[in-house]
Amino acid sequence: MEAVATSPFAVIVGGFSGGHAMAYDTYSLLHVRQAGALVTAVIDAPPINVITAALFGELAALAAELEADPTALVFVLKSADPDFFLAHFDVSLLIAMADAPTPPTGDLNTYHAMCARFQRMDKVTIAQIEGRVGGGGAELAMSFDMRFGVAGKTIVNQMEVPIGILPGGTGTQRLPRLVGRARALEIILGAIDLDAETAEKWGWLNRALPANVIDAHVSSLAQRIASFPAEAVRLAKRSVEAAALPLDEGCNIETELFQTLLFSDTAREKMQCFLDLGGQTRDGELRVADLSAEVAQRR
Repeated sequence: MEAVATSPFAVIVGGFSGGHAMAYDTYSLLHVRQAGALVTAVIDAPPINVITAALFGELAALAAELEADPTALVFVLKSADPDFFLAHFDVSLLIAMADAPTPPTGDLNTYHAMCARFQRMDKVTIAQIEGRVGGGGAELAMSFDMRFGVAGKTIVNQMEVPIGILPGGTGTQRLPRLVGRARALEIILGAIDLDAETAEKWGWLNRALPANVIDAHVSSLAQRIASFPAEAVRLAKRSVEAAALPLDEGCNIETELFQTLLFSDTAREKMQCFLDLGGQTRDGELRVADLSAEVAQRR
């Protein structure tokens, strides 16, 4: 572990080159499977899924592999432990860093880079959080496109300030963007347990679902998105990402991406299929979500 003492995030993640086929078979703490355009990974790092150097290395390598996989469109991350989704970064590694400090560089550290990769890759990333998530685990989940939890069970906690540090894996930057400045300060400075219902109300979770519903809901949503035209999904995500820019700039990007899709053969075919199946009729529009799924199933 001496190699990580210079930085809590200087974990070896360079073992993945991105140049081989996407087999997703090089992991021991993550169980990864692919079904068409959908990739699912299950975290299995007992006893509580603490982010050790090994687990961080696998998560970072998986992010790189996913990013480079042209066949993947949707990614779901879940846990084998119903009580813990992903805990904080290994505190013993943070202590090792404190014992051998290096001057801060201001560069994007490797944990930040991993989170940014999950956020910006041209795949839809979904976190299925059925138990506790905290510290660096919560920061990673915040970088995903969507987060779903279990009502009465999912708990979010940022435990850094009470142990003398602050969320250093993008948390102080992502959390205010999700829930607002005042609520972010309550979560970070109070180190409170944020329950699923409140997390949903504040915007941290997309939804807080019953325990017997979450798996089916996330699976159905992921498979639905994965069935849609890949380029439309990818460019729609890119366009939403541009919402962080000034409005006029974001709208210009939206226009460019819209036109890119509009003049594609796929869009012409899918739009005509929509009309053929009853789009723009009273009956069709009353069931437009189901009709859209039917369009996706037509090849």
